[in-house]
Amino acid sequence: MEKLHENSDTFMAKRFRGFLPVVIDVETGGFDCQKNALLEVAAVILEMNSQGKLQIKESLSKNIDPFPGATIEDSALEFTGIDIYDPERMPEEEGQALREIFQPIRREVSITGCTRAIMVAHNAHFDLGFVNAAVNRTNIKRNPFHPFSCFDTSGLAGLAFGQTVLAKACEAAQIEFNNRDAHSALYDTIKTAELFCTIVNRWKELGGWPLTK
Repeated sequence: MEKLHENSDTFMAKRFRGFLPVVIDVETGGFDCQKNALLEVAAVILEMNSQGKLQIKESLSKNIDPFPGATIEDSALEFTGIDIYDPERMPEEEGQALREIFQPIRREVSITGCTRAIMVAHNAHFDLGFVNAAVNRTNIKRNPFHPFSCFDTSGLAGLAFGQTVLAKACEAAQIEFNNRDAHSALYDTIKTAELFCTIVNRWKELGGWPLTK
């Protein structure tokens, strides 16, 4: 019979080798993380419940002002539907936005007894590249994320459900997905988080990674 650690917060550190998985999605002005603007970033912090299953704990999102000299491709704006001139958008400078998102992530790392966060994303190296580039541009010294390791839900979904596109993977996993809301950083992050939790929890149910040996 499985038995949980007395503190499910600190048990999170045992599940992923000391890493706290945090789901990220970015919306950008193109594919080049050095030249193209970071326009939106969202994060979902995960927790482990008393049954040892992953679930969403907290979500955060920021609209970001393009950095000076950034290139924004028209095709990228058409794809995401972002209007950078929308007066209700209220963007923040990218360094300020990332610092405000990183703060609760670092706090959760401490609470769970993890060593650092690890990024979970769909096609994760794209998102990781943009976050790392923005961190370097803005001289952020306390980036909570591992600089190159990540969990990619595209590959995990391909293994678990035979689908690599986020919408199709969610459909295969019986997770509701509305294409009209897609390409918003917050919406895509929440759906990616639901997909990651589904895969990890199902692996546990199938007998993978037992809670006790």
